[in-house]
Amino acid sequence: MNAANFFSKEEKTLIRSAVTEAELNTSGEIRVHIDNHCRGDVMDRAAWWFAKLEMQKTAQRNGVLFYLAVKDQKFAILGDAGINAVSPDDFWDQIKEKMQANFLEGKFASGLHEGILMAGAQLKKNFPYQDGDVNELSDDISFGGEK
Repeated sequence: MNAANFFSKEEKTLIRSAVTEAELNTSGEIRVHIDNHCRGDVMDRAAWWFAKLEMQKTAQRNGVLFYLAVKDQKFAILGDAGINAVSPDDFWDQIKEKMQANFLEGKFASGLHEGILMAGAQLKKNFPYQDGDVNELSDDISFGGEK
């Protein structure tokens, strides 16, 4: 098992469709990155990928990264400054709890799907779709990192 083949083709489609659906009514941007290992702090690793994927370059600073290290069974959700400024303090924890409940049952794609849709609902409240909005970041799942 490694990051690139952790999810089946159908599961990858489910995750990508959640990103597309979540972004339909918002100017916010959501990315999913699947890593093999996270040797240190998971939030530090997620922040590194956030920068590497240039997620901080959205116009309204409203990008959200869902990060999963499959071999070390770690995950994180990282929102940019714009979304963090308007979200409740426990918002990311609520999503993580929902996702973790799915993950404990081995339902990783479903957990990501549910978490992504929850983030999209929050983005819609504070960053609604505006005429002329463009998709600033790819909806594709990215893979990589330590072997």
